[in-house]
Amino acid sequence: MPTIDGALFDIKKLDQLALGSTAIHRLDPRAKVLATLFFIIAVISFGKYELTALFPFFIFPVFLMTSGSLPVKYIAKKVLVVIPFALIIGIFNPVFDRTVLVHVGSVGISGGWFSWASIMCRAVLSVGSAIILVGVTGFPAICSALERLGVPQTFALQLHFLYRYIFVLTEEGSRMAKARELRTFGSNGKGMKTFAAVIGSLLLRTWQRAERIHMAMLARGFNGDFHTRQLFRFGRKEVSFLLIWTFVFILMRLQNFPRLLGQFVTGLM
Repeated sequence: MPTIDGALFDIKKLDQLALGSTAIHRLDPRAKVLATLFFIIAVISFGKYELTALFPFFIFPVFLMTSGSLPVKYIAKKVLVVIPFALIIGIFNPVFDRTVLVHVGSVGISGGWFSWASIMCRAVLSVGSAIILVGVTGFPAICSALERLGVPQTFALQLHFLYRYIFVLTEEGSRMAKARELRTFGSNGKGMKTFAAVIGSLLLRTWQRAERIHMAMLARGFNGDFHTRQLFRFGRKEVSFLLIWTFVFILMRLQNFPRLLGQFVTGLM
């Protein structure tokens, strides 16, 4: 099916973007993983009513996108997938939290609207930075970086296999969808009964495919380590990158720069 093939290509595009040769691509993955982790911790540490203080944090994902030459439209489409979940999480905040925090003329804005907007903003920042990290690093390199940072090898290996299994599942699903389409006509073969049978068959086929892949890996001497050509070297560039951005995150966390700017403009007026 074109939809499944399109989804498979869309997933693989992140791996293609990670093959870039920009300066941010050449940084050690551990530096980028740690910087993104500190960024997410700083973002989620804000209170539920703090909204304007989150705006300066958009500097980090914008910097990674521009320095890594990532397509803005593609990243934005990936982030938009998360927006409905953020909307659902905070949809009842304006109903239960009616404490008025700000008056715009005669209209009072309750804290529920601020907390809802804060949830959405933090979701966009966190998920966007994670997607951009994959785009400038690659998921296998992230798993290797996590392992070298002290994460248990079993956990990093499971993440790696989970990511690879997505492609196995999607490829098998694409083949089955094409076979079903060629053997049916019109609306035939599109009922719930057929769909349930296809899902069950897909599970069995991907299970068998995964076993064959595992046996092939063992036959080639796989012992739990993924050997790559990428060399891990935490040098001066990585230290500078991590220290500078950590300092920026701490500064933006301690100071609400939009509020300071507003007070300065108000004082001038």
